[in-house]
Amino acid sequence: MIESKRFQTGSLTLVKNKTTPDTWFLRFYEDEGEKRVYRRKRIGTIREFPHRRDAEKAVLSLRSKINNEVSSPETVKDLITHYQKYELTPARKAFTSIENHLTLTKCYISPRWGTFKLGAVRTVQVEEWLDSLELAPASKTKIKSAFSVLYSHAIRHEFVSLNPISKVRTSSKALREKDVLTPEEFRALLVELSVRDRAMVLLAGSTAVRRSELMALTWSDLDLQAMAVNITKSCVRNRFGNTKTDASRCPVPLHPLVLEALLDWKRESLYQGASDFLFPSIRLNGTKPLSPDSLLKKASDLHFCGLESLARSSAGIISAIRLERCLDPLERTSRRLSLCYVMPRVVSRWICTLTPSRSRSATPTTGWWNSSCLEGS
Repeated sequence: MIESKRFQTGSLTLVKNKTTPDTWFLRFYEDEGEKRVYRRKRIGTIREFPHRRDAEKAVLSLRSKINNEVSSPETVKDLITHYQKYELTPARKAFTSIENHLTLTKCYISPRWGTFKLGAVRTVQVEEWLDSLELAPASKTKIKSAFSVLYSHAIRHEFVSLNPISKVRTSSKALREKDVLTPEEFRALLVELSVRDRAMVLLAGSTAVRRSELMALTWSDLDLQAMAVNITKSCVRNRFGNTKTDASRCPVPLHPLVLEALLDWKRESLYQGASDFLFPSIRLNGTKPLSPDSLLKKASDLHFCGLESLARSSAGIISAIRLERCLDPLERTSRRLSLCYVMPRVVSRWICTLTPSRSRSATPTTGWWNSSCLEGS
C-alpha cells in the first residue's frame, strides 16, 4: 500500500559532466496507482546557479508543483494560516502569546506581505519596511520576531530552506530613559490613592509580581504567619493559567508596611473569604478579579499637584491612558508594561528610607530587598 501523500522537498543534486558544465537536478517521486515512480527534473547548469543556495531558490516554484496534491502554503498569508492552525494553539502557546502574535500578523505582517510568495520576501525589503513604520524600535523588533517565527515554522515543515528575516537588522533601544519617582513623590502619590489602590500599588511595587499574577491572588495565598504571598497562577483577561515561568511560582516575602496595607484593605473589602480575590470586581459580584486595563483608565482621572517627576513619567505610569486612543495596539501595550519596571524601584527606595541609614546602601532595584531593610521599621 502507498502511504498517504506528504509534503516532499525532493533531493537537489549536482551531476558531474566531462564535456558539458555540471548540472543541478531535483529528484522526487510521483504516485501512479499502487506504484511510486521516481522522477528527475533538470534545474540548470552550475554556470546559471554557481552555489547551492542559488539552485535552492530556483526549485521553490517546482516544489509547489510536485506537491500540488498536498496542502502546502505558497504565500505568506497561507503560511500564517498554517502556523496558527498547527502551532498557535492553547496546548503549545500561552494565551498572551497567541493574542500578541495574532495582533502583529493582522495589523502589520499580513497587510504588507500576505500576498507575497514565500520565496519572494527579501531581507532588505523587510528592513526598509520596518524602518518606514512610525513605531518605537522595540515595537519593530517584536514585529520582526513574529515574522521570523513564521519562516522558522516553514523551515521546520520543509516548505522553504532559508529564513530571509533572520538577517534583518533592528534595534530595541529605548527612545528615552524611564522616569523614576523619588521616595517623597511616592509618599505624595500614596496619599491620593484609596485603601484598595494603595494596597495594590505597594504589593505590586515591593514584590515585582506581574500584573497577571497580582490579579489572580486570593486571600488564601496570603500567609500571615510567614509574612509572604504565594504566587501560584496568573490571570489574563479573565483567563486563568500558569505563571509565565516556573521560577515565579514561589512564596514572596512581604514587608510589614505592605502586609498592614493589605489587612486594611481586607477589612474594607466586601469579599473576605479564603477563595475570594484580593482585588475582586464589584461589577461581577466578586466572581472575577479586577481588570488592569480598567484600573489604568480610572487612574487617568487622578490629578497630582507639585509632582514634577510624576508629570514626566505619567505617560508611562499613570496618565498614559489619555494618549492611548491615539496609539496603535503594540505601542499601547509597551507603555503599560513600563509600569512593571518603574514601580518596584520606587517602592523599594521609599521603604528603605524608613529603615536605618546603614541599609540604604543596599537599596535593591527589584522587588527583593536586603533583609536589613526589614530591621527597625
